[in-house]
Amino acid sequence: MRLSIVVFALLAVNLSAEVRYTGVNLSGAEFGATVLPGTYNVNYTYPNQTEVDYFRSKGLNIFRLCFRWERLQQTTNANFNSTELSRLHSFVSTTTAKGIYVILDPHNFQRYYPDTSNFQSSSQGLVGSAVPDSAFVDFWSRLASIYKTNDHVIYNLMNEPNSMPTEQLVTSENAAITGIRAAGATNLILVPGNAWTGAWTWQNNYYGTPNAQAMLNIVDSGNNFAFDVHQYLDSDGSGSHTNIVSATIGLERLINFTAWLKVNNRKGFLGEFAVPNAIIGPGPSQNGDEALTNMLSHIQNNSDIWLGWTWWAAGPWWGNYMFTLEKTAGGADQPAMAVLKSFIPVPVPVLALKPGNQFQFIAASGFVYQAQVISNLVGGAWSNQGSAITGNGQIATVNMSIGAGPLGFYRVQATHAP
Repeated sequence: MRLSIVVFALLAVNLSAEVRYTGVNLSGAEFGATVLPGTYNVNYTYPNQTEVDYFRSKGLNIFRLCFRWERLQQTTNANFNSTELSRLHSFVSTTTAKGIYVILDPHNFQRYYPDTSNFQSSSQGLVGSAVPDSAFVDFWSRLASIYKTNDHVIYNLMNEPNSMPTEQLVTSENAAITGIRAAGATNLILVPGNAWTGAWTWQNNYYGTPNAQAMLNIVDSGNNFAFDVHQYLDSDGSGSHTNIVSATIGLERLINFTAWLKVNNRKGFLGEFAVPNAIIGPGPSQNGDEALTNMLSHIQNNSDIWLGWTWWAAGPWWGNYMFTLEKTAGGADQPAMAVLKSFIPVPVPVLALKPGNQFQFIAASGFVYQAQVISNLVGGAWSNQGSAITGNGQIATVNMSIGAGPLGFYRVQATHAP
């Protein structure tokens, strides 16, 4: 009897993306922005683990958690509200324990207790003028101190700053970054620009100094940051219309920002984007799937400088919102999910030889794995070794055929789960 020699080979099928992060915004905790702090489960809520597990089962690996600064820290420079922190921390700790990344996103538009009649753009509450930068630093220093030991937490400094001098925004963001690093946190930081951080307006000057110029002055001693941009595909880029300009508009609106990243050796992250589910499909006027494919292909083809993306949006209170990625009332995937799945990277498992003629690997959620064996790499045919394994983050074990047979070569084929 002679023992077979085992050689491990890996095969990932449909490996269509190389970006690191692919996910979705989870809304709810930022709702009720005109009632602050507001009442939990009346004015706002938090996403739940049922949603997390559903999106994880599709292979998504990151959530952008939207919340309001005023609920977590109800007065400037104060300790965090313990009840609200418990809600946020419960979501973050439970989610990251599953191997999923969480982006902390204060959804405040660079304001703290703004005028409720204009909560996105009022001069009341504007950080860097009405609210001192020291308050912004205090907020981020406290949050960074809590999550500095969790490498699956990412800090998004602010959602969609707007209507201010861009230099003022840069000063505020640099102060917050310094505070985060002083707290001992090395986590990735996502830095937004002015003018709702639109990718397509990055070089424009209608809002003052262009982001393309001012954002070159962002300084991070940890050198672990990327620029967060948002891009919708309707006529004014607001994401408020039920149609889009064309099947190529997403690609067109990213090209100049991508070029800016490359020229300046910076990294980017697409924090919000979407098309209505109703315009995804085979109909003559349904060009949403083509637009998404063109847009995400561009990011995939430039994955050296694009870190990833998060779709807008999901969350327990969206109902029939045109962009929702939540399952339908009947339990089916939304049309957008089919398009997004083709751009979720298939993880290549690392195989580890174990005693007892076995090997093991981590089977990531959202993917199906099939071990295969071949006796002769020249002219032979691969055959399945055991049954397919549906990933759920578990350690999968494969038994190898060892004995008097020929040399054995093993590999694992990975594909997206249905």
